[in-house]
Amino acid sequence: MVHMEAYAELLRRWQGTINLVSQRSLDDLWRRHFLDSAQLAQHAPDGAHWLDLGSGAGFPGLVLAIMGARVTLVESDQRKCTFLREVVRLSGAAANIVVRRIEDPPPAMDSFDVITARALAPLDRLIALAGPWAGLDTVGLFPKGQDVDIELTRCAKYRRIRFEKLPSITNPAASIVRVEGLYHGQ
Repeated sequence: MVHMEAYAELLRRWQGTINLVSQRSLDDLWRRHFLDSAQLAQHAPDGAHWLDLGSGAGFPGLVLAIMGARVTLVESDQRKCTFLREVVRLSGAAANIVVRRIEDPPPAMDSFDVITARALAPLDRLIALAGPWAGLDTVGLFPKGQDVDIELTRCAKYRRIRFEKLPSITNPAASIVRVEGLYHGQ
């Protein structure tokens, strides 16, 4: 818990310089960001290698890394990467930070068991972004808000992809969407 407290303190301190999260959400930081991120762990296999796209303030990837998961964080904003590196340094989390645009995956990369992203894009866009990073068995775990059913309807064009809507423990109107079949076959 000490590492999460250090993370929370850094987040509050850096928020004044870099817009990492909405100012309003800082009042409910532990439930809204930390618990909301941590709940994803129960839906992934033990020892999973996670990829967090558009990591921003580190949710959910950095929380999962502090909890012991092996995580690669992808973020294109250098200032946010500096923040992420500072949290990793202070927490000792097993996280690798990649400064890169999501649309530009490296030609050779590790295999990821789980891809996640939080508050990055609608689900159909997430699938398009995650596909080039995915392997054959990679699953997506994407926290989504109250409009999840609208987003799922927009994903009907992805016939080979399987979706499962899981309940969120932090908000009864929210869900976690588990996605199988992300691989685009490069």
